[in-house]
Amino acid sequence: MRVRDKMTPNPVTITPQTTIAEALTLMREGKFRRLPVLDRGKLVGIVTDRDLSEVSPSPATSLSIFELNYLLARTKIDTIIKKQKVISISPDAYLEEAALMMRDNEIGAIPVVEDGKLLGIITESDIFDAFIELMGLRDPGTRLELELEDKPGMLVRVSEIVWKNGGDISHLAVFHERLGRATLVLQLRTTNAEDIVKALKEEGISVKSAAWKGHA
Repeated sequence: MRVRDKMTPNPVTITPQTTIAEALTLMREGKFRRLPVLDRGKLVGIVTDRDLSEVSPSPATSLSIFELNYLLARTKIDTIIKKQKVISISPDAYLEEAALMMRDNEIGAIPVVEDGKLLGIITESDIFDAFIELMGLRDPGTRLELELEDKPGMLVRVSEIVWKNGGDISHLAVFHERLGRATLVLQLRTTNAEDIVKALKEEGISVKSAAWKGHA
């Protein structure tokens, strides 16, 4: 799955000359948490609600509401992004690359740029949605959790057993929790997996759990 498949296209943007007050209004009215910053069409940073709260006066300040509003209306976004490292990703990058980039840089979103043009933004929520889709968590079906030897041919072996016993695999994921062993999670378009579970056990495959789930 590529970044372009899950990103939010054409995000609302601001410029370095946008004031904090204007940015706060955009976030509040649009229910945004982040705003990419463009300078003459070029991405120069991204501002989050946390960034704005950190540069806004404390609620404990002695300034009046009029003074606060005046200060926010005079302070520009360029004061926030001066020291920012601009991080972006290609729309054709794999979604897992975006997830790794967010994790390594401890950020919650990445602007999506192609040929110098901002196309969209990919967020941690988009990554979560992709994971939910990948695992079939909102789809009905029988969910099997198997423990296997971590060696070549095991996935093919399991697939053949499932197929020969009337199963249809819709989602699959492999987790390597300890050396030499792997956990295989299968989602089947099958309401009754008793024959499949029995056949797997007869082949020496450990079935850790098997459960039917309906629509979320």
